[in-house]
Amino acid sequence: MNRYWRPITTAASYFILLTLVLSPTIASAHCDGLDGPVVTAARQALNTGDVKFVLIWVRKEDEREITLAFSRAMAVRRLGSSAKELADLYFFETLVRVHRAGEGAPYTGLQPAGRDLGPAIPAADHALDIADSGPLLTLLKDAMNAGLSERFHRTLEAKRHATDDVEAGRRYVAAYVQFIHYVEDLHKTVTGAAPGHFEDDSKASIQSH
Repeated sequence: MNRYWRPITTAASYFILLTLVLSPTIASAHCDGLDGPVVTAARQALNTGDVKFVLIWVRKEDEREITLAFSRAMAVRRLGSSAKELADLYFFETLVRVHRAGEGAPYTGLQPAGRDLGPAIPAADHALDIADSGPLLTLLKDAMNAGLSERFHRTLEAKRHATDDVEAGRRYVAAYVQFIHYVEDLHKTVTGAAPGHFEDDSKASIQSH
């Protein structure tokens, strides 16, 4: 192994990438799918007639809007199969729009089921399903090691030739800037609170409805 590089193996590395995986940008992409957790909760609410299944996905100040949309959808569903399909779609769209607004993300429409979400999001969901974070942590650790190692070695090699000529120096600067920004972003992620519905998990509490 190269003596200049040591793979990341600490618990901090796991937390960094786990937080990146669950950041709002990616999570929103997951939550606006027809097979995502928000629409899944919406189907459960409509099929059981219990709006509580979806209220956890919106802010408290948005409960009234969602409850009203739910009541309207339930009423229209009784008019027949075609009406039921339209009512469900209306409720899915309303719920996802309000959920995304709560995370500061724009609503760009419902996304089809079966999209390629990459390896991280399915792995995170699977970890919760099996109550075992081991495979997920391995995936994240390997990804971080690969990302840091590639940028580190590219920058180190460019540094060795930085004084050859001006163009070589510019290549070093470009590699250096990318490497430093990558490290800085990882550090900010691990030391800062993850944004979303709650600014700080230590201050957040999930209310029962």
